Amino acid sequence: MILLNILVVMDTDAKQRQWFETAAEGAKVTFCPGDGSDAGAALEEADVIIGNVEPKLVSKAKNLKWLQLNSAGANTYCQPGILPDGVLLTNATGAYGLALSEHMLALTMAMMKKLYVYHDNQHQSLWQDEGPVTSFYGATVVVVGFGDIGRNFGRRVKALGAQVIGLRRRKGEVPPEADEMGDMAHFEDYLSRADIVASCLPDTPETYRIYNKERFMAMKKGAFFVNVGRGSNVDQEALREAVLSGHLAGAGLDVTDPEPLPSTDPLWQTKGIYITPHISGGYHLQATHDYIARIAVDNLKRFLAGEKLENIVDLTTGYKA
Repeated sequence: MILLNILVVMDTDAKQRQWFETAAEGAKVTFCPGDGSDAGAALEEADVIIGNVEPKLVSKAKNLKWLQLNSAGANTYCQPGILPDGVLLTNATGAYGLALSEHMLALTMAMMKKLYVYHDNQHQSLWQDEGPVTSFYGATVVVVGFGDIGRNFGRRVKALGAQVIGLRRRKGEVPPEADEMGDMAHFEDYLSRADIVASCLPDTPETYRIYNKERFMAMKKGAFFVNVGRGSNVDQEALREAVLSGHLAGAGLDVTDPEPLPSTDPLWQTKGIYITPHISGGYHLQATHDYIARIAVDNLKRFLAGEKLENIVDLTTGYKA
C-alpha cells in the first residue's frame, strides 16, 4: 500500500536516489529532474515535492503537504498565492557554506593580489610589475548576512588573520567565526570600517538595492566589495561609479540584476569589476550536491516520523525561521 507520493525534481545521482528510496519507507518515489513541467500525474498526486518546482506549477499539486527546496533562497515561494494554506516550506540552508565561501575567498584574493591584472598582462605578453598588493592579514572584513555562508567565509578569513565583523538583522552573541557582531541599524558605520565588504544577503523587500550610492560612498576608500547574495541587493550603476572613480578598489560579483546579465550591460566592460555567472553554488561542487540531498533526506525521515522539520521557512520574511 502506498502511504505517500513523493516527487523529486532536483537532480540526483544514483547514490543520492538510493538515499531517498531508503528513507521513503515504502512510499512511492518518482524522480523527474527539472522544474516539474514534465512530471504529469506525479506532480498532481504529490504529497511531497523535493526540489525547486516552477512556482506557478505548485497549485497543480492538490495533495501537497510539504515542499523541500534545493536552494537556500525561498523568496519566490513566499509570495501570496504560490503555496496553498498549510503547506510546509523548507530550504537547503546549510548546504552552500563551503562552496560559496571558497568562491568568495577566491574572488577577493584575486583582486587583492592583482591576479586579474596579471592575467590580462599575460595575454599581452607583458612582463610588468603592477605594484603593491593587500592582504587579509590585519584587514577588517565586514560580512553582511552572517548566516551559514557568512559564517563559513568569516571562519576562513579569520584564519588568515583578518578581523571579522558579522552583521545580522538583529545583533546577537559573537560566534567563534567573528570577532564582533553588529546589526543593520548601524549599517553605514560598519561599512566605513571595512577593508572588505562581503555580502551574503537574500532577496527581500528590505534588501532591495541596499547597496546604493550613499552606501558605497560610506565605504572606506580602497575597499573591496564582493557579492554572492542577490543581484537585486545592488544599485549596479552606483557600484560602477564607485569603482570607476577609484573609491572602491574593486568588486567581485557572482550575482547580477538581471540574470543573465545582458551582453550590452556596461558592467561587463568596467575595469575593476569581475563577474562570474552565478555559479558559486548549485551542483558545481560535489560536496554541495551531497549536502543538499542529505538535508532533504533527513527531513524526509522526520516528515515520515511525524517530527518537526529542519530549515522551515518563515513565509513573511523568506528566511529560515
